[in-house]
Amino acid sequence: MRVTLAAVAWMVSFVSSYSHTAHILPDIEDEDFIRDCVRIHNKFRSEVKPTASDMLYMTWDPALAQIAKAWARNCQFSHNTQLKPPHKLHPNFTSLGENIWTGSLSLFSVSSAITDWYDEIQDYDFKTRKCTKVCGHYTQVVWADSYKVGCAVQFCPRVSGFESLSNGAHFICNYGPGGNYPTWPYKKGATCSACPNNDKCLDNLCVNQQRDNVKRYYSVVYPGWPIYPRP
Repeated sequence: MRVTLAAVAWMVSFVSSYSHTAHILPDIEDEDFIRDCVRIHNKFRSEVKPTASDMLYMTWDPALAQIAKAWARNCQFSHNTQLKPPHKLHPNFTSLGENIWTGSLSLFSVSSAITDWYDEIQDYDFKTRKCTKVCGHYTQVVWADSYKVGCAVQFCPRVSGFESLSNGAHFICNYGPGGNYPTWPYKKGATCSACPNNDKCLDNLCVNQQRDNVKRYYSVVYPGWPIYPRP
């Protein structure tokens, strides 16, 4: 699958203190940050219209988060050129997806950034697969086969390629496996009706403890409630 994701910029406001900003952005091991990244992705994936028959539940991947963190540190408003073959940055995935959000610290939150990506649905026609503006962020968020995500946010005094930004937040999520155009992001149909064999259904999403390699899941409806699937 090709990775053809576009990065969308927002107008930013000025934030002056480096010492202050360096301490308010979460690290990739922050549990609340991880939970927010996973929960918000799954919330949008579970609510797609038309409904999806094969949408996989998305779980956190520390290696993807490390890849996102390493690239975010470059403070470049561009995609990592090593996400596709012949490069192999991840031990389990050949090709990775990537979404980028850059903006002011006052505007940044995990929720606002992922929501901005998902809101590209307004310019995407599912029936014809046509996009009138930029839709690559949206289609990656709801790409059915992408079941791992890792994100990082970096404080950047300047971002190359986004000169209007001073002292901002540079947020990147990487996905495995990556996916995007030209096919549909998911199969339309009754929720969970086309899940892979041995999968179960949780919040309209396909889960498989062995594939996901997790001990517990979190409900989209009740995010604070851990769910322990039966063997």
